[in-house]
Amino acid sequence: MRKGKLIVIEGTNCIGKETQSKLLVKNLKKEGYKAINFSFPNYKSPTGKIIGDAYLGKNGQSFFSEGSANVNPKISSLYYAADRLYNIDIINKYLEDGFIVVLNRYVESNMAYEGGKIKDIKARNMMYEWLDNLEFVLLELPRPDLVIYLYLPYEYVLKIKNQRGEPTNEDILRMSEIAYFELAEIYEYHKINCLKDNNIRSINDIANEINKTVKINLEMDENNEYK
Repeated sequence: MRKGKLIVIEGTNCIGKETQSKLLVKNLKKEGYKAINFSFPNYKSPTGKIIGDAYLGKNGQSFFSEGSANVNPKISSLYYAADRLYNIDIINKYLEDGFIVVLNRYVESNMAYEGGKIKDIKARNMMYEWLDNLEFVLLELPRPDLVIYLYLPYEYVLKIKNQRGEPTNEDILRMSEIAYFELAEIYEYHKINCLKDNNIRSINDIANEINKTVKINLEMDENNEYK
C-alpha cells in the first residue's frame, strides 16, 4: 500500500487548475505536509512534446489534417495515456515516500474530453469504462484518492477564451461539461462551483474551499504519513 496520497484537480479550460494546484501544495507545505504538484500532459517530456507538437500542433500545424477534435477518441486517448505512463515513475516514487501528490489533470481529462466526443450516452459510458480499464488496470496507473472538479459553465469559459482571442470549439466545451457531470456522479468527484451570484469567484475564495476539502479528506485517513 502506498504511503502518500494522490489528489487530482480537474475541469475545463480557463478555471485556474494549474494555479489552484500550486496554491494547494503551497498551503499544504505551510502546514507541514510533504507535497508536490505535476501537470498532464507533461509538455517537457518526449511524450508530452508529441502531444503538443504532432497532435495538437501548438508550435505549428498538427500532423492530423482533420484537427485533434475530429480524431478518433480512442486514438487520441492513447497519446495522453502514453504520456502518463512515461512520466508515472516519478509520481509513484513520491507516493511511496509519503508525499501528497497534486495533479493538474489526469486520467479524468481523457474520460471527459475524449468521451465528450461521443454523442450517444451508451457509447460514451462504454468509453469511460474502456479508459478506466486501459489506464488504471492495463497500464497500472495509480487511482486518485480524491478528484476535485472545478466547475465553470462552458458559456463563461467560451467568453473568456473569446476575450483572450484563443481559438475554441463551443461543442467541445459543452460536451466535455456533460461528460464531467456524468463522471462526477459515477466516480464521486468533489465538485466546486467557481461561480457565485453569476460572478466568477476569486482565486483565494476557491483555494480556501479546496483546502477545506483536502483537509477533511486527510483527516479521514487515520494512518497518514504525509508529514
